[in-house]
Amino acid sequence: MKKLVVITGASSGIGAATAKMFSDKGHPLLLVARRVERLKALSLPICMCKQVDVTDHDAVRKAMVEAAEQYGPIDCLVNNAGVMYLGRPWEQDISEWQAMVDVNIVGVMNGMQGVLKEMVERKSGTIINVSSIAGRKTFLRHAAYCTTKFAVYGLTETVRKEVAQYNVRVINVSPGPVETELITHTKNEKYQQDWWDGLGGILKSEDVARAILFAYEQPQEVCLREIVVTPTGSAA
Repeated sequence: MKKLVVITGASSGIGAATAKMFSDKGHPLLLVARRVERLKALSLPICMCKQVDVTDHDAVRKAMVEAAEQYGPIDCLVNNAGVMYLGRPWEQDISEWQAMVDVNIVGVMNGMQGVLKEMVERKSGTIINVSSIAGRKTFLRHAAYCTTKFAVYGLTETVRKEVAQYNVRVINVSPGPVETELITHTKNEKYQQDWWDGLGGILKSEDVARAILFAYEQPQEVCLREIVVTPTGSAA
């Protein structure tokens, strides 16, 4: 059996596409999301599905321990869970800011802390954090979202330096616009439409999943520190 892969936010979009690709390669999976019925509907073999809120540190860790007991040590974590709410910074509800900080930053940290100790001790392992082009460039109505994704970039790079000497890889994948449910988190229909109108193309979830799988399948001594994936027609 191949090595265990953990994917957060696996109920749709990039997470679901990544789960399918790793499953096709024969990897046992721990899939984590709030909508566990969507995880089970993927019907993937050698797969444990857990209803977990990534902001709950203890729940994340518990699911990881259970999966490792069944399938062996976690070799790869794909931190994919995220939320996006668009709005002008002087108008946006503070609860949306807090939700993005909790899921997009704290959730990523919870996942990383859940696997790092064992990876460092084994001197092997890979963490792939799904950030965004919005973690490298700024966009209107994205103030809070960009803040969280810039934080993911900083977190990824800092931890990569911490664990490089232990042969552990930490990789940042920054997609441009992807055809997922993410934009639907924003309830303002005008902001949604403006987002769609501003695209110079859009990626499929599978496009990003292929990049994630490619980075993981490099030899352990090769770390693709960052991959930026955008539609060819996008100038942003």
